[in-house]
Amino acid sequence: MNDPAPGPAFRNPALPVAERVADLLARLTLEERIGLLHQYQAPVERLGLRAFRTGTEALHGLAWHGPATVFPQAVGLASTWNPDLVREVGEATADEVLAFHHKDPAGVGRNVWAPVVNPLRDPRWGRNEEGYSEDPWLTGVMGTAYARGLRGDHDVLKTAPTLKHFLAYNNETDRCVSSSSVPPRVLHEYELRAFRRPLESGAAVAVMPSYNLVNGRPAHLSPLIGGLLRTWADGDLLVVSDAYAPGNLTRLQGYHRDLPEAYAHAIRAGLDSFTQDDDDPSATLGHIREALRRGLLDEADVEAAARHVLSIRIRLGDLDPATPYDDVTQEVVNSPEHQALAREAARQSITLLKNDGILPLRAPKTVAVVGPLADALFEDWYSGTLPYQVTALAGLSERCATVYCEGVDRVALRVEGGYLAAGSDPQGGPLWVGPERSGFDVFDWGGGAFAFRAAANGRHVSVAADGVLVNDQPGPSGWEVRQTFRMEERPRGVVLRNISTGHYVAVEGGVVGTVEDPEAAAVLVVELMESGAERAARAAAQADVAVVVAGDHPLVNGRETEDRSDLALPARQEALVRAVHAANPATVLVVSSGYPFAVTWADEHLPAVLWSAHGGQEYGRALAAVLFGDEDPGGRLTQTWYRSAAELPDLFDYDVIASDATYLYYRGRPLYPFGHGLSYTRFAYADLELSADVLAPGGTLTARVTVTNTGDREGDEVVQFYTHQQRSRVKQPVRQLRGFRKVRLAPGESRTVSVQVPAADLAFWDVTRGRFVVEEAAHKLMVGRSSRDIALAARFTVAGERIPPRDLSARPLDAADHDEYDGVVLCDAAPEAGDAVRAAGAGAWVSFRDADFGRPGAGPSACALAVSSTEGGVVTLRVDDPLCGDVIGAVTVPPTAARHDLVEVVTPLAGSPGVRDLYVVFESEGVTVSTLGFRP
Repeated sequence: MNDPAPGPAFRNPALPVAERVADLLARLTLEERIGLLHQYQAPVERLGLRAFRTGTEALHGLAWHGPATVFPQAVGLASTWNPDLVREVGEATADEVLAFHHKDPAGVGRNVWAPVVNPLRDPRWGRNEEGYSEDPWLTGVMGTAYARGLRGDHDVLKTAPTLKHFLAYNNETDRCVSSSSVPPRVLHEYELRAFRRPLESGAAVAVMPSYNLVNGRPAHLSPLIGGLLRTWADGDLLVVSDAYAPGNLTRLQGYHRDLPEAYAHAIRAGLDSFTQDDDDPSATLGHIREALRRGLLDEADVEAAARHVLSIRIRLGDLDPATPYDDVTQEVVNSPEHQALAREAARQSITLLKNDGILPLRAPKTVAVVGPLADALFEDWYSGTLPYQVTALAGLSERCATVYCEGVDRVALRVEGGYLAAGSDPQGGPLWVGPERSGFDVFDWGGGAFAFRAAANGRHVSVAADGVLVNDQPGPSGWEVRQTFRMEERPRGVVLRNISTGHYVAVEGGVVGTVEDPEAAAVLVVELMESGAERAARAAAQADVAVVVAGDHPLVNGRETEDRSDLALPARQEALVRAVHAANPATVLVVSSGYPFAVTWADEHLPAVLWSAHGGQEYGRALAAVLFGDEDPGGRLTQTWYRSAAELPDLFDYDVIASDATYLYYRGRPLYPFGHGLSYTRFAYADLELSADVLAPGGTLTARVTVTNTGDREGDEVVQFYTHQQRSRVKQPVRQLRGFRKVRLAPGESRTVSVQVPAADLAFWDVTRGRFVVEEAAHKLMVGRSSRDIALAARFTVAGERIPPRDLSARPLDAADHDEYDGVVLCDAAPEAGDAVRAAGAGAWVSFRDADFGRPGAGPSACALAVSSTEGGVVTLRVDDPLCGDVIGAVTVPPTAARHDLVEVVTPLAGSPGVRDLYVVFESEGVTVSTLGFRP
């Protein structure tokens, strides 16, 4: 038997984590425990604890710390449909985090803020590029794979992955003050599902709440943190705030009167680490001390949060004499192995959306490479610094002769007294007004956002801190992008409004600067010096094939803080595609973007369309390999590509079930469906077999199918399995992904692939009893190339349970547990916990189907409603129909001091025996109903 290691227990790696944490906590004073609750944790020198910080960005490679390997964006990694590859990318990223940490322990921490597992409900979301899929199960699979790579396989964590952003966060517009109204089914079946798998598997060890409110309550105060997330976690879960979100609890959100009160509530709800005031924890810790002084917190609350923090530090080996990763050096950063991995990830992410046979390219002599993204690679807000760039032009130029045209217009901007002019100094300088025309290249990034590059020095025009226009930037960049403008029409020309500052370009005293007053703006006449589309058409006409590379700039029109308003390709890019195609019908469109575009014209007229997310440093070589047929296009879409934004619900409508959103419920004809992606070869499906015709509630169904490459070349296929429940008490998805297998087959090769579908995965949330249920029903299993390209189908039955009528005598009805609704929003019944329903207008209603009122004379005689309204109002109870159904009761809601001041009002019930549909009708706007209790 080995002797115990000398020294305190918390220093002994041989002891269980919980025992080490308990020992360390017992040695810490209250003040030292408080010091652990900020992003920048103070050292405890008497115990040898070093300073520690949370939060290193590592979404698709290490970010913000200098050159490091840049992999494809997260949505691109997911489009590989290869969890093993995604895990490898996570491992490589973790190695580079470690290398930077060893060089700068204080600046680069090992708690990484990745992956993002918000399902991509709406493609207009500005942060679409950060997520994986509109399907929550696939999001969970990919998030788990990336997090598993980040954490490593050793008991000692390589890094500590943090899931972002909990919960129901898909809008940048008003993100800190908007509330996502999420019904129980959407909450449990859609939003929460993406978080559960990475936590239960132990791949992720931390969570970051989101900026928004959910059902009226700030996400940072969600009772689900303690009530669900911690129950799913494999060990202690660290909960870190988003940057400056704690301060929003009083300022923007006004949820609490002051910060001590707000911070106390956050800690009680489960927040362990405050990301507030950058590296200065003094104010935050002062508010926590004040909360303790007032009795809003007790020492046990602080101890619980400190325990979660210390558990992660110990699991990282932060208190050990050595870790398995101490020998990781800077040699891993941008190593040849990581470069090859970046290239393979980019290759497998490239998705062939349409191909009339032009691809793969057949030894063209000359390729015209055209477009604003043809010779550019962009970094997004959470990407690393590119150590080198292989653009589309560079990659194609390695393979054949190319002609290049950026395809942007060059204009002169005439103003009273002359023209806006820019100097040729490579470092740039202030613009001025001169007599000669000075060229500016115009970049259209969509959404009315334009950037101007001075032809004199090739630098973009930006608004300096003093408001002066200067040509000194390589392009749109930084958190506050000051290089983009809107062109607003005026009778005699246009005015330019800087998007970041909101100020207008003006000329005063010979200085070209900005002003707030739109009336003082300089009216500009835009004179076309050279048409980019015409120049590109001439280049295309000289080539055998034209490749147009179009798409988005990740920092413009669709980024953190900015949603898109539509799905259209930027107008000038659309015109470029059409002009090139008119000059050369052999035109291939390559879309490089972090989100879908409605490229309907291109799909109708061009012979081939491809898409990839921004593909990182090796993008160009990966693209060339696919275009020339060295490799099969390996990508498949992980979200629906719609034909128009008109097919989407409101951006703020989070009820994917009621609004028929995502491939799960959408019934229209998309441009490209979920799971879509073509190969250069053909595949046949045969012999679909199910392991059982009847599936027991606790059983697992195995589905097998044989896939054969019937083409003449090797290729990749993603075999996708979906199910549909054919009868149900509730609205079911039209189709739902249950599993997939990615296979590479040689010509003529066959392979049998299988997936397992546990009956539990077929469960849905039963609002009548507040739990998941596997319903007795017939199901159809479908297998094919996408959610719309189904090759084979088979039926099976699940021997589940039948949902009985609602038992009104069992417990009060939670108003949030309704079946259908109109004109209501979900809100918080109380600050700490509970949901309620509030009328957004008079005539709103919620329904409770199959409510059992009992036998005549034996049913409930009265209903007590918990209600509030600052203005007062009336609520009516009807059966069978919200407008003309029989009225069985009505209550007058008295004015209450605040929305959380619920009062009980009681109405006698008129005779309504049997099982009926109950409607709660809000005759007045602003009335809130929390519960309905039925009395004998």
